[in-house]
Amino acid sequence: MVLKALLLAAGLFCMSTAVRAQTLQDDRPLPEETKLSAEQFVAQRVKNAEDKNYISLSYENDLIGGGTDQYYTSGLRATYFNVNTPIPAGIDEMADSIPSFDINDTTSTYFSIGQNIFTPDDITIRTNQNNDRPWAAWLYTSVGLASFDEDHMDELEFTLGVVGPEALGEQVQKAVHKHITNSDLPKGWDNQLQFEPGVIFYWQRRWPQAFVKNIGPYRLRAEPNINLSLGNVYTYAGTGLNFRFGPNLGTLEDAPPRVRPAMPGTGFFETPKRGWNWYVFAGVDGRAIARNIFLDGNTFRDSPSIDKKYFVGDANAGVAFTYDQYRISYSFNARSKEFEGQDDMSTFGSITLSTRF
Repeated sequence: MVLKALLLAAGLFCMSTAVRAQTLQDDRPLPEETKLSAEQFVAQRVKNAEDKNYISLSYENDLIGGGTDQYYTSGLRATYFNVNTPIPAGIDEMADSIPSFDINDTTSTYFSIGQNIFTPDDITIRTNQNNDRPWAAWLYTSVGLASFDEDHMDELEFTLGVVGPEALGEQVQKAVHKHITNSDLPKGWDNQLQFEPGVIFYWQRRWPQAFVKNIGPYRLRAEPNINLSLGNVYTYAGTGLNFRFGPNLGTLEDAPPRVRPAMPGTGFFETPKRGWNWYVFAGVDGRAIARNIFLDGNTFRDSPSIDKKYFVGDANAGVAFTYDQYRISYSFNARSKEFEGQDDMSTFGSITLSTRF
């Protein structure tokens, strides 16, 4: 009930701030003060950035965020972000076809690869478990664009991947359990979803400067977002609200990346290059889900499946530390029940390592 209340509050806040997003106090020059448009201001900051390249590695696992080994059990995502990379051929045409997306001097490109693994509650059972979520894995690559326009940041992401044995979920989980965690070997992978190519088109809008408040030497930021995912893997519409609090929070600094369907972020950070910095963060996100292949099963053939819940929420809280060109973050994440008959909500931890050069 608490999680649902938080999600409702987030949705209401997003709807109001999306209409009247505004920039409050900031100890850096803002566009109004420098007589530049928001787009020109951001483009100038990006162009003058000392570091143009950002690499982030995000790892999510239930073992480091609840000590379990079930449901969404592992996620890995590596992202390379360059503020000057030319837009890949074909992606610019796709972006131009989206009325709300503006390609301008702030538009940057990022590339990601990743894998997600899902299992039932009891991984020691060899036979299919009709009353639990199916065994499944997802291996993918993505290309995305991030663009600042007026008071908001838009992101487009196009993802191609595979579901099924070719996603290597069985091999990865067995190797980790045998050589790293020394835990029970998973025995039910013969029941996993079958091979299926996957396509996801993702759009997100967020308002990084919707609320900024200086509190002594610290800064509090609240960032609402709305998002949409279309494809045979995920189809949903969502909204969320994220907070950050700490000293020297940069105007354009992004949250630590996450693994989808959570809001991943670009990995951009602009904290002082020399010395330590830190901030704490928290957020809530909610999704209305039309399709989730990892619960609904394969699209074009019979496969294990279970009745999904159409509304799912996430809540998270964590801390990030930066030293010179490196950043490390940890967050604890709770996800509401995703399917009928699920005993408990999912909990998992997320660790992200980032560097810039």
